[in-house]
Amino acid sequence: MTGDRAPEVAIRGSAAPHDIWLHLCVGVALLILCGLGVWQLERLQWKTEKLARIAAAAEAPPEPLGAVLARLQDHVDVDYVRVQAFCPEIETKPVVRLYVVESDGPAKRAIAACAISVGPYQSLLVDRGVVKATTSPTSSRQLDQPIVGVLRAGEVRSFLTPVHQGPGSDWYVRDIAAMAAELHAPSPAPVMLMLEGPAPASGDPKPQPVPINLPNNHLNYALTWFGLAFALLAVYIARLRRRG
Repeated sequence: MTGDRAPEVAIRGSAAPHDIWLHLCVGVALLILCGLGVWQLERLQWKTEKLARIAAAAEAPPEPLGAVLARLQDHVDVDYVRVQAFCPEIETKPVVRLYVVESDGPAKRAIAACAISVGPYQSLLVDRGVVKATTSPTSSRQLDQPIVGVLRAGEVRSFLTPVHQGPGSDWYVRDIAAMAAELHAPSPAPVMLMLEGPAPASGDPKPQPVPINLPNNHLNYALTWFGLAFALLAVYIARLRRRG
């Protein structure tokens, strides 16, 4: 009987290296799936806090711009803070256009520069809203009331974001320093004001500040990744049990 069992032992021994690689692959896959689940839980916390700040900004009275920008000197996060500022010539200023994808499709937003004097900052970029492709957003109107909006931090271009092709072409990311340079706006504040009002008499551009109904599906995504990890582990355990 010993002779009959020897081939079986040899076969199992020869399969051991394959089993080791299989163990490693399954282990790596489980680590990746669980890591993605944990990442989505972190994103869930981030999005929840973000939505809370957006909701608070929508209800809060606007603060003076100077007082809010002064907090930047103390490294205080002023993202989504609602402010007001005096910028009577904002509608007469030249603009650059930012390509974005809104809920109803692609659009372009008009970005202009407002002259300010707050600490080290001499200009503030203002997102005036969605502009029609066939019209110019500039006019000769002088404002006799402050502008109101929500401050937003700038963005960093990723390797997937199209490159800005120079003056006159569209931007694809809120690169505040580079936009300010194209607009000849000196010493820009590192935040941008998303205009709420007043709107131009013509309705163009149309102010569209930060949306308040942003989706928050990160819990579902996390459960999906953890579910895939559980399914993989269950299938692998079943395979091991079948092999005895």
